[in-house]
Amino acid sequence: MTPTLAVVSQNVVNLTYVVAAILFVVGIRLLSSPATARIGNRLSAGGMVLAVAFTILLPEVDSYALIAAGLAVGTGAGVLTARLVKMTAMPQMVAVFNGFGGGAAVIVAFYEYRRLAPDPGALSGDVLGAALFSALVGAITFTGSMLAFAKLQELLPGRPILYRAQQLVNAVLLGATLLVGVVAGIAEETVWMSLLVLLGLVLGVLFVLPIGGADMPVVIAFLNAFSGLSGVGAGFVLDNNALIIGGTLVGASGTFLTILMSRAMNRSLANVFFGAFGAVVAAPGEAVGEADSKTHREITAEDAAVMLAYASRVVIVPGYGLAVAQAQHNVRELADLLERRGVDVKYAIHPVAGRMPGHMNVLLAEANVPYPQLYDMEDVNPEFPRTDVALVIGANDVTNPAARSTADSPIYGMPILDVDRAANVVVLKRSMSPGFAGIENELYYNPKTAMLFGDAKASVENLVTAVKAA
Repeated sequence: MTPTLAVVSQNVVNLTYVVAAILFVVGIRLLSSPATARIGNRLSAGGMVLAVAFTILLPEVDSYALIAAGLAVGTGAGVLTARLVKMTAMPQMVAVFNGFGGGAAVIVAFYEYRRLAPDPGALSGDVLGAALFSALVGAITFTGSMLAFAKLQELLPGRPILYRAQQLVNAVLLGATLLVGVVAGIAEETVWMSLLVLLGLVLGVLFVLPIGGADMPVVIAFLNAFSGLSGVGAGFVLDNNALIIGGTLVGASGTFLTILMSRAMNRSLANVFFGAFGAVVAAPGEAVGEADSKTHREITAEDAAVMLAYASRVVIVPGYGLAVAQAQHNVRELADLLERRGVDVKYAIHPVAGRMPGHMNVLLAEANVPYPQLYDMEDVNPEFPRTDVALVIGANDVTNPAARSTADSPIYGMPILDVDRAANVVVLKRSMSPGFAGIENELYYNPKTAMLFGDAKASVENLVTAVKAA
């Protein structure tokens, strides 16, 4: 006889699910502010612990050894990743977690379908539909997230990967997938469910393949929403209210975040997913010709340090270059030095700077940058005309004035940080190469802009040394 734990009634479990749901909602609400994000994360985690713990105590649960093994593996993996993964690799970690959520939903849906399908009438219409939905969406989420991880980790090119008749192929495959889903619902045979999952896995790859690095914040938010929706489907399959509520919250928040990210780039979701942003760049001859016809001004670390040390107001604009160089701690050190000299220092955060929503906030939080110094784009843009020096670190497309002035630019209309309206601009960058959009930044040729070339971390370290000596 299988040993059992002391079980609780379904009513007690449902009441616990309500408490967990409240903790989820309050936790997500608190995540909206950096000042309360930590407590929000703890509340949400506490809600999940409650939901899992009381689900295990349900009378029908008896495979405690398997559950314990799963908890041990999951807990171990979570602790290791939390301690070992650097903050600069957080986008990759988020992508993997999204994928695992979708993959788990596929396993649940496939198992329940396979277990019940041979018994005619065992699967009610709503459960059958939920299983098919969860399997398809979860499969797309899994491979899409894994491909996003590969691009973020630079295992694959970050640019859009295109091939002939791509949209037609995707449309035909999507139609075939939906048809297979209908057949799987009618026939209730495992072979059709297996084919549906396989097609979903292929769709996930083809979905992310033509999306470039500039759109990764939108893609990650979208896949996060998909992982939540696949969880909702799994919740209906298992008749688990906590999973339904949690998945709905993730799906809704991910959807809203996707919309906000696309609005931050002034682009429709259709353009993000099907526009291959960054795939079309100027021909080599054109790029050289334009570069030769323009001039930029270079500056030394010592000269830049004098500008910063004797300024009254400085706005630091972090971008992906800061993340790659892992220079967030050095930037904090530089800001502290300037503040001790009486300089007013702010940080300008663009919503899509980096590779995931809130990427710059996460990096600066790791360096213990005070929350009040972080300003969103709408709040900081009015400050630039009163700013003595704007220090741009690796932020390219989100500072390009072409978004305001060049109608035929691929980023035209995208809200940007108005750094060109500061009295002086210092740009830390490796070279004059274009950003993800594949176009040159007009800011770099502005007479008030000075370029400090080199690795961002080394350049900031040089600035710290020079400010100390100023």
